[in-house]
Amino acid sequence: MTKNLDSEGLKSIAENYDLFYIDLWGVMHNGIKLHEDAIFTLKKLLEINKNFVLLTNAPRPIQPVKDFLKKMGMDENLRNHVFTSGEASISYLKKEHKSQKFYHVGPPRDFDLFRDFKNNKSSKINDCEYLLCTGLFDEHDKDLNFYKDLLESYIDKKMICTNPDLIADKGNRRQLCAGSVAMVFEKMGGEVIYFGKPYPEVYNQSIDNNNKKILSIGDNLNTDIKGANLLNYDSLLISNGVHKNEIQNKGIEKVSKQYESIVNFIQSDLKW
Repeated sequence: MTKNLDSEGLKSIAENYDLFYIDLWGVMHNGIKLHEDAIFTLKKLLEINKNFVLLTNAPRPIQPVKDFLKKMGMDENLRNHVFTSGEASISYLKKEHKSQKFYHVGPPRDFDLFRDFKNNKSSKINDCEYLLCTGLFDEHDKDLNFYKDLLESYIDKKMICTNPDLIADKGNRRQLCAGSVAMVFEKMGGEVIYFGKPYPEVYNQSIDNNNKKILSIGDNLNTDIKGANLLNYDSLLISNGVHKNEIQNKGIEKVSKQYESIVNFIQSDLKW
């Protein structure tokens, strides 16, 4: 049974945990502005000497995400807790594909991810040795059939996906993410290596999490909550995120069962 924390707040269970993995987009901000109650919660966690990681499936190195949060108004002592799926993927790419040519599927704003090996970027998909997917092209950000047509002749090439999210909400607008393109590629028979939640490597790279009691907080059952389940962490789902309408229509018990996930706690928005 999922416990609702809307009346008691996170403070009612915070002392039970040593470490908190907290999602950024959908929990700390909506892509446009910070959620002040969530910011207050981080400050209270610091006051009681609790550690947390702002763990995001952003397909970029840590610093550009910190810069983005700074523009939003997040304090430096909070920004310093950020870790990204992009950062987790960089070390792998440098180690396993350092000299190989890749074709980038995604928008120009993600170029920071491969700045150190930008000379390996191929302008033609047929010349590449692997596919690097960080998102959708700006001019094709709504039509997944475009990617089916683009990739169907290249399923023999491996795809590296640096954001397993299928969707995200920017303000009131829903947008597709890299995970949706990767799913199209997989359904055609292609091989995808993912970096980010729910896959364990991004958690383990972000901080020393050995022998700690952990709560994972996020708004996405496929990534935040599934990652917690795979690693035996407790989970807190923010219900005003990507599953808002589903939860309103069916209730959390039915929705969590539909996604084959275990949700220990639920809260409308992250509040202390």
